[in-house]
Amino acid sequence: MEQVQLALALVQRIPRHHKVTAQQLKDQLDDAGIHRDLRTIQRVLKALCEQFDIDCDGMKPHGYKWKPNAGGFSVPGLGPKESLLLALAEKQLKPLLPDSLVRSLEPFFDQADRNLEPTATKAQAEREWLKKVRVVSTTQPLLPPKIPDGVFEAVSDALYRNHWLKVEYANASGGCTKGTVMPLGLAQQGPRLYLVCRFEGFDNNRILAVHRIRKAEVSDLSFERPKDFDLDKYADDGQFGFGEGKRIRLSFRITKEAGLHLVESPLSADQIVREFKNSYQITATVIESIQLSQWLKGFGNSITSVKTRSYS
Repeated sequence: MEQVQLALALVQRIPRHHKVTAQQLKDQLDDAGIHRDLRTIQRVLKALCEQFDIDCDGMKPHGYKWKPNAGGFSVPGLGPKESLLLALAEKQLKPLLPDSLVRSLEPFFDQADRNLEPTATKAQAEREWLKKVRVVSTTQPLLPPKIPDGVFEAVSDALYRNHWLKVEYANASGGCTKGTVMPLGLAQQGPRLYLVCRFEGFDNNRILAVHRIRKAEVSDLSFERPKDFDLDKYADDGQFGFGEGKRIRLSFRITKEAGLHLVESPLSADQIVREFKNSYQITATVIESIQLSQWLKGFGNSITSVKTRSYS
């Protein structure tokens, strides 16, 4: 039974469009909690190549993938609706998943793609749905900055396993810092990824832009995650907007043309709107931050009479 389970786990992880080595498959199995030695995996792979349309090249180490036009291996229970859900999840969540988890899920993503191919007549509605929905940016769209090879993999792995992370970081002014950090959270803001962490020897939280991390190496040393850190609260306090969590009562006058969306999507739960002939008077409790200041300036002459006071 163990051999059958291993064979099923391996055949589910054989890709179609690129090759994977036995060691890479072993790493995926380890991440999934299935621990087998390399020689056992190689022996089972040899048997699978004889029974299925799996190609093994003559390189060293050997690479494995499904042969062209092979039927592949269907994951039980993965119908059109489940395939649609996985296809959407791959697009939206992949940048926020640890690399080891993504590798482990690749067979399911591949199977979902195959289930939604044009030849899959039963999945026509689900396949068309992918062309009917999209997440759009509320600001000028930007391409994501390039992250150096291996950096995201190391960052996500250290965060996933609660291990210290050695980094070489280039700040916005061009200075370079080397240090060991405790990764606490990963956030996506527009096209960019940010790592919340604490440098070794300090108890204050810092934000590092992942694309500015030039090198990253996962340490063998683990840490106990601080009980006083909450990523949701950290974000709600406006830290990603470059604030310090200070709440203020904001008031301003805005033209109706520019401010209608604020009536429909309030700044806060306690927002108060006073309507005039050509404008709105908006009052709301918000986090004071650089992001807020830039947002207000973006309205130009459409906003007047901006006032703030401490929230109590």
